Parts: sequence; C-alpha cells; structure tokens
Amino acid sequence: MKKKPNIAIVGATGVVGSTFLKVLEERDFPFENIYMMASSKSAGKTVTFKGKDYVVEELNEHSFDKDIDIALFSAGGATSEKYAPIAAQHGVTVVDNSSAWRMDKDVPLVVPEVNPADIEWNHGIIANPNCSTIQAMVVLKPLHDKYKIKRVIYSTYQAVSGSGVKGISDLSEGLKGNDKCEAYPHPIAGNCLPHIDVFLDNGYTKEEMKMINETHKILGDDNIKVTATTVRVPVFDSHSESINIEFENPIDVDEVRELLASSPGIIVQDDPANNVYPLARDAAGTNEVYVGRIRRDYSVDNGINLWVVADNIRKGAATNAVQIAEELIK
Repeated sequence: MKKKPNIAIVGATGVVGSTFLKVLEERDFPFENIYMMASSKSAGKTVTFKGKDYVVEELNEHSFDKDIDIALFSAGGATSEKYAPIAAQHGVTVVDNSSAWRMDKDVPLVVPEVNPADIEWNHGIIANPNCSTIQAMVVLKPLHDKYKIKRVIYSTYQAVSGSGVKGISDLSEGLKGNDKCEAYPHPIAGNCLPHIDVFLDNGYTKEEMKMINETHKILGDDNIKVTATTVRVPVFDSHSESINIEFENPIDVDEVRELLASSPGIIVQDDPANNVYPLARDAAGTNEVYVGRIRRDYSVDNGINLWVVADNIRKGAATNAVQIAEELIK
C-alpha cells in the first residue's frame, strides 16, 4: 500500500461519510487524491474537505476504474453488497461500515486496538463492526487477555444518531412536542425503545445478535457466553453500555482499573464519590472509549460491572474505519 494513497469516500454526504472527512482531516491522513461518491440523488452536490470543494460523483460500476487504493464505504448494506466486490476486483481495499460483510468468514472484522493483525488476511474487503460492538471490544480485549472472559451481559442505551438523519429528526421534533415516527415505531422523546433493528425468530433483535456474533468473531472465541438487550434512548449522540462480565480467573478491581487505564483508546473516569463517570454528552465529538462505575459483581465468583460510553458516529463508525486505513498504509 502506498504511503499516500488515493482514497474514495462512498456515501460522502451522509452522517458517517461527512464524519469520515472530519476524522481524516483531524488526523492529517496522508493521501494523493480523494474522490467523493454517493447515490444519484446526492450526485452533483459539493463537499468541502481541507478547504477545497469536491463535486460528489454518482456511484456506479465504473467508479473504481480510476486509480483508487482505499475506499471508505458508508452507504448501506445493499450498496456495499453490490459495489464492494467491484472495488475489490479493481485492487481497491474497501473498509465497509455496513453490516453486509461482518460475518463473512473471508472478511476480517476489525477494531484496530483489538485485532489489527486480522487486516493482513483481507481479500479486498475489511468490515467495520457494529457501533455498539466496537466500544465494547476496546474494553473487553485487555480483560479477556488477562482474566479470560466466561460470560458477558450487554445492556445498551443507544443514541438516535445511530439511526441517521431520521432518528435525529424524530427526537428533535419530539422535543418540540411533535410525536414524529419516521425512524421508530413509537415516539422516542421521553421514551426508551427496547427495539433496535428487526425482531428475529429467536426473540432477539438483529442488533442484539450482531453484538453476540461479532463479539465471538473479533475476540476469536466462540466459547464465551454472550447475551444482549439493546435499547434506543432519547439521546442525540454517544452510546452508553452497562456491561457485566464473568471471568474464568480471579480478578482484583484496582488491577482491572489500572489495566483499562493503560490500554489503548480507553479513558477511565471512575470517581463516583465526586460524581465522575462517563457521560454521553462528554463523549460526543471525541474518539476514545470511556469506562467507569468499575465494581465487583458479588453475585458470581469472578464478576465485574462496567459502564462504557463512546461517540457512536466517531469511534463506533468513522474513526474506527480511518484507523483501519491508517493500519493499511503503515
């Protein structure tokens, strides 16, 4: 991979696509040329990046005929299923933010702080995990390495920005007293909806099964018992998660706190006596994963409770994808 690659942003006008550009600029990602691509309805729009205006091209079968090294995709699963293989056939390495390729056995599912070595066996497509999974993995990986995780219980409190502009609009309108339901089956303002994505035959939602299956794939251990309940809450940005973990080996809470504080991508905020713990409002606009409320679970021998918060559009999507791109050019 070239040290200054040619890059394409697919879905450049969307919430995640525009955040790709912010993160690339903030991290001073090196590139030679950049191409903005989106659907026909967004083609012709202008996107500003690093002080320069770029006209958005319509994504089609010939978009990757030009010399492109890395393509960051955030344009939905159907688009990724169709165009990611076309890009890969042209020698492009695709970092895909949709759910289309995550559980494909030939596609690495990567969180750079957790399993960067998996990037090496990609065949042209690398999958970005689900937003709620990414922040959990950053925290679980160092703990699994040291204590061996036996069981995980996820309870998530997920922001409306995870549903894109419609989710943001539903909450904005709801706060004005207009019970708009474009993104959700019920009003989200003043509400908690235990329903993210579609319900499956087993009673879980697709979002819950994503967390379960992706945890196994990323940590490389199908023996970990995992369950999840995912909830949409009336918060604009940042997902919050209560994570209960049971380990095979004995733990020390102070040691856990120190281990997390010294692990990449994590900021520990854990001083409940002074009301210090991770907050969604504070995490918004940042790239780190925040951990607090670190305490022993006395109902099992080697259990612990954690409160984990991260910006779902940044670390949960755009930042993670850019970090993968950074690994590609190392």
